[in-house]
Amino acid sequence: MLTFFKKIFIWWNQDTFGTRLQTIFFGKLVGKDNYGNKYYQNKNGKRWVIYVDEIDASKIPPEWYSWMHHTPNNLQNNQKPTKHSWQKPHKPNLTGTKKAYYPNKNKNENSKKYKTWKN
Repeated sequence: MLTFFKKIFIWWNQDTFGTRLQTIFFGKLVGKDNYGNKYYQNKNGKRWVIYVDEIDASKIPPEWYSWMHHTPNNLQNNQKPTKHSWQKPHKPNLTGTKKAYYPNKNKNENSKKYKTWKN
């Protein structure tokens, strides 16, 4: 029962009930990426994604990002993009969490790089 209410009211946790109905009746599965996200399209050309876990737009890989925005890419069908040694694996957006980056977190508050002219 709790899962049913989550589907109706919580939009940031996968898909809502309305999105699920639209996907069932009008959506055609186009593909799935390495993260498990599923990409759909309807007859009118509208495209959307159903995320596996929590919704995070930064989880869309470049090849699917270009597909979502109707931008042609230089990859041929069934050709995987090459991974370079300098590319790092995906990290989710941590803004608003305890693991978020704070630039002055480890510095001492009393240490200044300058001296004030007033005492």
